[in-house]
Amino acid sequence: MFGSLNKRIQDCMAERKSRRTRLVTKDGRCNIEYGNIKYSKHFAFLADFWTTFVEIRWRFVLFFFIASFTLSWFIFGLLWYWIARSNGDLTWQNPPPDHTACIDNVVGLTTAFLYSLETQTTIGYGGRALTPLCPGAVALLIIQSLVGAIINCFMCGVILSKISLPKKRAKTITFSDMAVISPKNGSLCLSIRVANLRKTLMIGSQIYGKLLRTTNTPDGETIIMDQVNIDFMVDAGKDNLFFVCPLTLYHVIEKNSPFFEMAVDTLHKQEFELVVFLEGTAESTSSSCQVRTSFIPQEIMWGYNFLPIISRSKEGKYRVDFSNFSKVVPVATAHCSYCFHNIKGHHHHSRDGNDNQGFEVIDINDPQNVTKM
Repeated sequence: MFGSLNKRIQDCMAERKSRRTRLVTKDGRCNIEYGNIKYSKHFAFLADFWTTFVEIRWRFVLFFFIASFTLSWFIFGLLWYWIARSNGDLTWQNPPPDHTACIDNVVGLTTAFLYSLETQTTIGYGGRALTPLCPGAVALLIIQSLVGAIINCFMCGVILSKISLPKKRAKTITFSDMAVISPKNGSLCLSIRVANLRKTLMIGSQIYGKLLRTTNTPDGETIIMDQVNIDFMVDAGKDNLFFVCPLTLYHVIEKNSPFFEMAVDTLHKQEFELVVFLEGTAESTSSSCQVRTSFIPQEIMWGYNFLPIISRSKEGKYRVDFSNFSKVVPVATAHCSYCFHNIKGHHHHSRDGNDNQGFEVIDINDPQNVTKM
C-alpha cells in the first residue's frame, strides 16, 4: 500500500517537473510569462478591447456581462429618478391630485430602477409608462434603447466568438502520448500518431515540427531557445494531408537531422523539446485552427513501433480501433542512426518495456492483438 502511494507521489512530482520545463504542454498551451512590460504598453490591450474580451476567461466574461447590464440599469434608473424629481412626481414631494407625471407610477428610486430595467429589456409590464409631458424623458428613452442595443450586440458577439473559437476544435484532435523511433521504408524514422475524433475533415492539413534546445554559438553566445525545423510526412507526402482517419507521421533521421547524433543510450540524457504543429481548416465552420503538442526525451521510445488501427469489415466499411491507438510493439532497431546506415545487423531489441512510459506493449506474435489491414 505504502509502495503504491509512494510511486503515485513520485509520478505526480515528475509530471509537475515535466510541466515546468516544457515550453508547450501536452494539450498545446504555452508555458511562458512576460515580465517588465512598460505600463504604457498595457493601454494597447485596451485599444484592442475586442480581442481582449474574446481571450479573457469565462469567469470574467460572465462578470462583465452581469455588471454591464446591472450598471446600465442603475445609471439610467438614477436619471429617471432625477427627471421624476425635477417634475415633482415623487411621493415625498406631495404632488397635487391634478398633477401630471413624466412617468406614470415612478414615485421613488426603486420604481425608477424598475422602469429603467423594463425599458432596456423591453419587458413592459404596463404599470409604468412614459407620458409626452417631458421632452427630456423622451430623449432619455431613445438614448437608453440605443445603449441597451449596443450592450446586447457586444456581449452576444463576445459569447458567440468564445464559443466558436478555433482552439475548441483542436480539443477533438489528439496526438499519441509518446513518439517512437524504428525503421520504416528502409530509413530510421521518428514516428508520431495523430487522430481526428470527429468525422468532419480538416481541410488543407499541414504538419511540421520545431526542435527547441539550448545551444552555444562559436562566439560564446548561449541561445536559450534555439529552434530547428523538423519535417514530418506521411506516405503520401507532407502537404494537404487527407485527414479522414488517424495518421502516423514520421520524420526521417538523416545526416541533416538533429536526431542523427543521438543513440538509444544517450537519447534520454539529452535536453530538448520537440514541438509538433498541425494546422488546417475545419470543414464545418471554415475556421483555421492549430493543434500543438510537445515531446521531451523521456517521451521518445527507441525500438518500438505503433500497431495498425485501421481494419475493414465484411460489409466493406473501414473501421478505426482506438483501443490500439496507444499500443506499440518492440521491433529490432539499430542502436544509433550511424549504426543503422553503416553497420548491418547491429540492432537494439526492446523487450522489457521499462522505458515505455504511458504505452502498452504487446507481443506482436499474439494473433488476437494484431489489427487486420
